[in-house]
Amino acid sequence: MKIAIAIAALVCGAAACGRAARTAGSCDGPCPASKINHLIVIVQENHTFDDHFGRYCTAPAGSNPSCTAGPACCEAAPDHDPGTGGAPSLLDDAANAAYDPNHNQDCETDELDDGKMDRFVSSTRCGSAKNFAYADATTMQPLWSLASSGALADRYFQPTTGASFSNDMYLVRARYVFQDNSFGPDSVGKSCSIAQHATSFGDATIGDLLAARGVSFAWYAEGYRALADAEKSGGCPPAPDDCRFGLGLTPCIMDPGDVPIEYFPSLRDQPATMRDYAQLAADLASGKLPQVAFVKPVGYHSEHAGLDTTLSDGVRFVTDTIAAIRRSPYAPDALIVVTYDEGGGFFDHVAPPPALTDGQPYGTRVPTLALGPFARANAISHATLEHSSIVAFIEWNWLGMIAGQLGGRDQSIANLGSLLDPSMTGVTIPGG
Repeated sequence: MKIAIAIAALVCGAAACGRAARTAGSCDGPCPASKINHLIVIVQENHTFDDHFGRYCTAPAGSNPSCTAGPACCEAAPDHDPGTGGAPSLLDDAANAAYDPNHNQDCETDELDDGKMDRFVSSTRCGSAKNFAYADATTMQPLWSLASSGALADRYFQPTTGASFSNDMYLVRARYVFQDNSFGPDSVGKSCSIAQHATSFGDATIGDLLAARGVSFAWYAEGYRALADAEKSGGCPPAPDDCRFGLGLTPCIMDPGDVPIEYFPSLRDQPATMRDYAQLAADLASGKLPQVAFVKPVGYHSEHAGLDTTLSDGVRFVTDTIAAIRRSPYAPDALIVVTYDEGGGFFDHVAPPPALTDGQPYGTRVPTLALGPFARANAISHATLEHSSIVAFIEWNWLGMIAGQLGGRDQSIANLGSLLDPSMTGVTIPGG
């Protein structure tokens, strides 16, 4: 036993080895600074905090509560549109399936109106009464139940105004790379992407930093295997039988632009880092889950509005994935984060903070949850967070407790500590 502990200390290289310091070398690779030995980030699409959690929170809109215990400590969505005074519509499965708000950068910037948040309905550029909509309690109850068991961030913003691909970049690069969905990756399935121009970028990502340190990392994308198989015959995969849209296009098939590592040749289409979602179950069962993993559903499971995509299908994908993790041997040492790439053009009442190092304007808040044994229970975090906060946490936990190594917003944005319980993590994580 003494020899095993000595080997664990050499591998981890620090007193802050966390889990391995307790269990003599049980880290899957280089040991983390906390007891969080695995991070799984589930990335959904295109909804704001207000449209998903505005009827969960109960503090008056604009009251800015400082307490952190449960729904009484986050602001309810307002009952009237600040621009027109109109009442919100119901965002149920049928409404979500029927309407996709304009969410390009010029549109969202106009709707935010310098923080007044009053042009989602009245904007002459892209306003609509359908943008002012809140999801019903029945559909959202599974997510609300998760929030009551974990920590909910009520100041987590989409990193920049605009569409998905641009915001996804902050999950791996922590900085602005391009606007909206201007480019798709030069990867498997590029001819099946909604983006017209395929490109690559050569700068370092969080995946590259982890690889250099020997920390395992992968992205699990639903529909990736079908996309790769179809490309061998020169086409795009057919729509699965349960995709209501019914065509071999997004949202029925994976769009490679939704997976930011596909833009970077060092990670793109590599078996170690790019995996089909179906492999997640096998990796959980066989002990092959990477220390850092991202999970992305195919479009019709992502909650993205329009094209017959329902909220219920996306919520089911999230809860099923979490249930699989919780049943696995990884449950005791895993932190699960659920977030949304951007707000999708739906209304949110909280003004974004000023732009950070790259000068790009923040967009609306998006729902974000921290779950598992390390998350604060029934807690609300008021810290200003965004996708770069996840990068900062990864750097701190696995790359020498030093955030900012990508030289982007990870240098200045808060870490995830406000969502986490230091009595469980074994150390106080910055931002708490």
